[in-house]
Amino acid sequence: MAAETKLQSPAAETGRHHALQAKLSETSPLLAVVSAANPEHVFSQLKSAPEGLSSTDIQERLAAYGANVIAASQTSPILLELWDKIKNPLNGLLLSLAILSWLLSDIRSAVVIATMVVLSVGLSFVQEHRSSQAAAKLANMVRVQVSVKRRGVDGCDAEGFSSIPLDRVVPGDVVRLSAGDMIPADLRILTANDLFVNQSALTGESMPVEKGDTTGVVRDDDPFTLANICFMGSSVSSGYGTGVIVHTGRSTFFGKLASQITGADEETSFDRGIRSFAWLMVRFILVMVPLVFLINGLTKHDWLQALFFAVAVAVGLAPEMLPMIVTVNLAQGAMAMASKKAIVKRLNAIQNFGAMDVLCTDKTGTLTQDRIILKLHLDVNGEEDDGVLTYAYLNSRFQSGLKNLLDVAVQEHVELEDHLSVDAGYKKLDEIPFDFNRRRLSVVVQTPDQKPLLICKGAVEEVFAICVNCRTADGTQPLDDNHRKAVAELTAKLNADGFRVIAVGIKEFVTPQATYEAIDETGLTLQGFIAFLDPPKETAAAALAALHASGVAVKILTGDNDLVTRKTCRDVGLDISGLVLGHDLEAMSDKEIGEAVEKANVFAKVSPSQKARIIAALQTRDHVVGFLGDGINDGPALKKADVGISVDTAVDIAKESADIILLEKNLAILNDGVIEGRRVFGNIVKYIKMGASSNFGNMFSVLGASIFLPFLPMAPLQVLANNLLYDFSQTTIPTDSVDQEYLTHPRKWEIGNIMRFMLFIGPISSIFDYATYFTMLFVFDAWTNAALFQTGWFVESILTQTLIIHVIRTARKPFIESWASPPLIISTIIICAIAIALPYSPLAGPLGFQPLPVLYWPIIASFLVAYAVLTTIVKTWFIRRWGM
Repeated sequence: MAAETKLQSPAAETGRHHALQAKLSETSPLLAVVSAANPEHVFSQLKSAPEGLSSTDIQERLAAYGANVIAASQTSPILLELWDKIKNPLNGLLLSLAILSWLLSDIRSAVVIATMVVLSVGLSFVQEHRSSQAAAKLANMVRVQVSVKRRGVDGCDAEGFSSIPLDRVVPGDVVRLSAGDMIPADLRILTANDLFVNQSALTGESMPVEKGDTTGVVRDDDPFTLANICFMGSSVSSGYGTGVIVHTGRSTFFGKLASQITGADEETSFDRGIRSFAWLMVRFILVMVPLVFLINGLTKHDWLQALFFAVAVAVGLAPEMLPMIVTVNLAQGAMAMASKKAIVKRLNAIQNFGAMDVLCTDKTGTLTQDRIILKLHLDVNGEEDDGVLTYAYLNSRFQSGLKNLLDVAVQEHVELEDHLSVDAGYKKLDEIPFDFNRRRLSVVVQTPDQKPLLICKGAVEEVFAICVNCRTADGTQPLDDNHRKAVAELTAKLNADGFRVIAVGIKEFVTPQATYEAIDETGLTLQGFIAFLDPPKETAAAALAALHASGVAVKILTGDNDLVTRKTCRDVGLDISGLVLGHDLEAMSDKEIGEAVEKANVFAKVSPSQKARIIAALQTRDHVVGFLGDGINDGPALKKADVGISVDTAVDIAKESADIILLEKNLAILNDGVIEGRRVFGNIVKYIKMGASSNFGNMFSVLGASIFLPFLPMAPLQVLANNLLYDFSQTTIPTDSVDQEYLTHPRKWEIGNIMRFMLFIGPISSIFDYATYFTMLFVFDAWTNAALFQTGWFVESILTQTLIIHVIRTARKPFIESWASPPLIISTIIICAIAIALPYSPLAGPLGFQPLPVLYWPIIASFLVAYAVLTTIVKTWFIRRWGM
């Protein structure tokens, strides 16, 4: 019955084909056409040719279709950025207040409030726009390249292909695809050899699907199963091929889904922390504003003024500068990291970088020099053998997939020029590409005597598994147990000496076949081994020590065997607390893996999926995990990690998956990035702690004053001016330095710690607010002089809020053991000077101020000193009790 269900009549298959074409036509009529056409008709439809497009064609199509970027990647127009700032609800409240003042004929208040909105929006827009532009320029330093065939282009390879940036691809371009490449746009396959594509970003299916020029073959009613169509957002898992571009940019399936995909991004700990703080402030506002409105309305009997005051208090409580402070901090951090050869693709990754407490990394290129040297070519008895080198060279020379460092080392080997000739009569017939299940690669060549010869090289265990014979000095012999034992001992000895060993086997065919597949990799004769050295980096030991001192645990995740890995770890001084092999992980439950990842720091012979599983296990145990990788097999782990880190020489899929790109594969750069991430986080927390504690203290001060005063404690316009001046004083926080001791440990969002800080530090400001109330009422008799009282509290409020950041910004003694950055000091002086001068300036009348008595100034100065001393004492106790 199952067989009957599986079989389809020609009529049914034709119906299925028509249904698929109809479904594809709904979203892309052109894709539907080219999927059903042969290559000649495809080129005709796209007005292209097998040799590619001309320069004129390219310019016309770039003008017609635009750059090959999805909507989510495009920069927002300036007017849209400006609108994003204006449409802030707080600005809406302020503008509503300005309009209401205008309607009530209070022209001066309306003008001042509107001016505040313009200044606030303008400052936020300029700062964020400059930061975003700088971050975009950094991201553009690392660009995905595409291999394209075009007519009349210099610098092409032997097949006519050259590399261009992804965003310059246009419809009609002929592109070449290899393992590790991103699919640059929606395209029609022209040729393919064991081409497997990962479409998980579009379909959710993790298993790669095979693609090829199979016109008319339909397997399902889903467009993504079309065997001859590849979609942007996919990547090549293995094999190679060519294709012609059909749709680019926003016209692709990926482009149309971009907004949904972007919206589905996981929320980071950074985003959660910012959101938690914002909601904390919202809760205060929801409680505070109605209370202030009711108390002042009932006690002053002027409900309109009470409303103005309540709204102004709401604006004063809201941290409206937080988005700008965060963006500028992150952008400055990105610029600082760029100067240290680390390019930040996603700004939020900087904070996660600082919070990272576990770094998972491959061994090759991180602990080692990433400079593979072919040192030995041995037969099965461990003797030098040029025949093994010849077969290894032919395999590397004729394979078409992604050439790794081992292939490069083979082809650059010094002996080749003396012993081998590329044109020695060998001709490539076929290829069985590498994949991470087989862990081997085979090419089939025609020998000078016209016979097919399969040459396979790969991991020792995997090549052993398909060999039945071995070649020795006495000729070909069966690969019996004695030979297997001798070979195992030889490879173990080489591994223990730090060599990476690759086995080489061959199989002769009597007659040629039309195609060769993995099933043909049987009955091989083992020829011997090639052995490589990747010397340890001289800087690795110091970099590991620096990361350890920074509180970051390093765990090695490698596909190499345990013997080579142990030797490398010893060479760089990495103590192995535990070593787990990939096959051991397969037998473990999630709980057992969780325990294993805590204890062990080396994982050898692990697969791509196992790397991602290790990272997930660490995350479930409350670790912030970074992963450094540059290969095709690192894509899943890079996506899973809190911080994905790659290098600019990595394969496309690794660079696309990463958050941060290193211009040099060096652990020392990573430690610099970790420190910079903590500095950025520290400066953001300064603003948050300052805002939270200040607002909490102001809540007590405003409520108390509203109850017993016969007038408003501060006019609505004065509250707004106070808030604006304070916000300006905080805009230089991103330039501030951070204490060295703050940078020694990973820093995570702790909303509980922020709330405790707010509860203990906030009320201190209320003590001195009430002292100011007492001074204004009983020393200067301001019971019947609202303007004098409001002026006195306004000046005291600005001075205390602006100066106290110098106490909160450091765990040390301010102005003695730690000084703020020059810009922060200058902005503090300027804002304090403005606050002192306002009561004597031409703006005093419009703002409702009047000159203060001479005795006010020494009293307030004593309050400021006492406030700083008391806050420092409480802060020091708090840090000892709960930490900074």
